[in-house]
Amino acid sequence: MMTALNKPSQRKLFQKLTITLIVSWLVLFVFLPNLMIIGTSFLTRDDANLLAMVFTLDNYTRLFDPMYAQVLMHSLNMALIATFFCLLIGYPFAYIIANMPKRIQPIMLFLLIVPFWTNSLIRTYGLKIFISTKGVLNQILLNIGLIDQPLRIMYSQEAVVIGLVYILLPFMVLPLYSSIEKLDKAYIEAARDLGAGKVQTFTRVIIPLTTPGIIAGCLLVLLPAMGMFYIADLLGGAKNLLVGNVIKNQFLRLRDWPFGAATSIVLTVLMGLMLFVYYRVGKLLNKKDELE
Repeated sequence: MMTALNKPSQRKLFQKLTITLIVSWLVLFVFLPNLMIIGTSFLTRDDANLLAMVFTLDNYTRLFDPMYAQVLMHSLNMALIATFFCLLIGYPFAYIIANMPKRIQPIMLFLLIVPFWTNSLIRTYGLKIFISTKGVLNQILLNIGLIDQPLRIMYSQEAVVIGLVYILLPFMVLPLYSSIEKLDKAYIEAARDLGAGKVQTFTRVIIPLTTPGIIAGCLLVLLPAMGMFYIADLLGGAKNLLVGNVIKNQFLRLRDWPFGAATSIVLTVLMGLMLFVYYRVGKLLNKKDELE
């Protein structure tokens, strides 16, 4: 009898301890560091002490400088291109997996996730060896006679896009697979019964119904793509910087912490706005489904 009475109290105690640990971890390692970054973004750089306790908005106004605005637009451009190619490759891949037999799907998803077991920096070095002038790709193309001289892919915008697609493709495939796998096949059968062809069924039924997965995948690729500075460093050279490179350089090389913090905050706000758009679109789609 005492054991039965103690079980609910023990469960409540465990829940309270778990919640306390999670909240404490979030406060110490997420909330406070971000609060410090926000505070730092409004201070002034000091060569002697890194920071001077002088309030200023100059760190944010500097972001409108044409040089930094150009880097931001260039970074956004490369992130959008990488997102487009991830979607172009990832959608058919996710669709094929979702239509495979149930016993094979876990194996394919496992093979997709296996690269995550290796550090992305190491994989980027591997890609650098593969696409370099004397790398595996050029050696294969030269041996089979498709090219007469090695392709110069390294240290270009194309190399950065290839690196971003290579690293971030699984982030596109997984939400797409989840959305396609949950697709009610009755809608597809109804479209075929009404005389719709394969192209019409795909464009007017499948794509609209999997829009939440498309938006989620695009956000999961677009947002990190703008901050992956090590890919731009290893594959892109000095002319193909991402926003992450600007933030890294401000903190580690120029030691301008306030401006680096302000750039980081702007990038975070931009990410938040994109997530808010995703939330609103998802809500509108759910209301549309309820009305139908």
